Amino acid sequence: MSSTAVAWPNGKRIAVAITVMFETWPDDKWPPFSVQTTALKPGTRDNSAATWGQYGGRVGVWRLIRLFDRHGIPATFCANARCAEIYGDAVLQIVKSGHDIAGHGYTQDELLAYQTPEQERATIIRCLDTIAARTGKRPEGWCSPVLAWTQHTDDFLAEQKLLYRADANYIDMPRRIDTKFGPLAHVPHSDFTDQRVLRTAPQIYFDVYKDAFDYLYRDEPMAMLELVLHCHWGGRPLMTAVADRLFTYFRQFPDVWFARHSELARWALDADPEQSTYQRRFFS
Repeated sequence: MSSTAVAWPNGKRIAVAITVMFETWPDDKWPPFSVQTTALKPGTRDNSAATWGQYGGRVGVWRLIRLFDRHGIPATFCANARCAEIYGDAVLQIVKSGHDIAGHGYTQDELLAYQTPEQERATIIRCLDTIAARTGKRPEGWCSPVLAWTQHTDDFLAEQKLLYRADANYIDMPRRIDTKFGPLAHVPHSDFTDQRVLRTAPQIYFDVYKDAFDYLYRDEPMAMLELVLHCHWGGRPLMTAVADRLFTYFRQFPDVWFARHSELARWALDADPEQSTYQRRFFS
């Protein structure tokens, strides 16, 4: 049994993982949400929503990469493969800056849950190959658009030799699972993304994550905090300013492990799943 089964690397007290969703939609579709509160009649092209979603590739992704680079913090970008085709320089910079890049479907409206197993497998392969062709690095992980995975997804990912699926919502620490094609790591996804404050105040995002960090740091040694930002919303100054304050706050603590998803996955794949259960952590 690996010693990493009961501790984070280098004895760190808490792991902080940052997921960035880099998403796009086809030309004839757009995000089903935005900051606007008035919906247009069905069948009407919503130019405001369409261009609002394009902000992520035009501006937001660059602002977030710069923010992480300035703080010296690694992140994991979950990118639609279409982003690699139309925002190729951005996905290349993600890799150049040392961040993880994971597959995230082709476009944000093409959900695995609506596909046959054959279509799903082909979609996964197409997305991984498209990102690899632009960056020179094949993704090591996957996050399903709108977390709509299927009973086949883990097998297809393991078949492609991926390390992890990053949309697990039944855990808050990474864990190893078995598939027909070998082990795979499940990495948790946050319940509170930046989009939860679209029509309220970005300050709420800061308060939620600071309070969660303080609680975990104080009461749950070897805990994990996972944050999510979207390039088309979190990459706007309103949200980036809040993320900047959060990262500044987290960096005051010397025993924080800022972890890429691939690092969390390798930790989980090396660990004994039974040794790192919550029962053993809390009541050993």
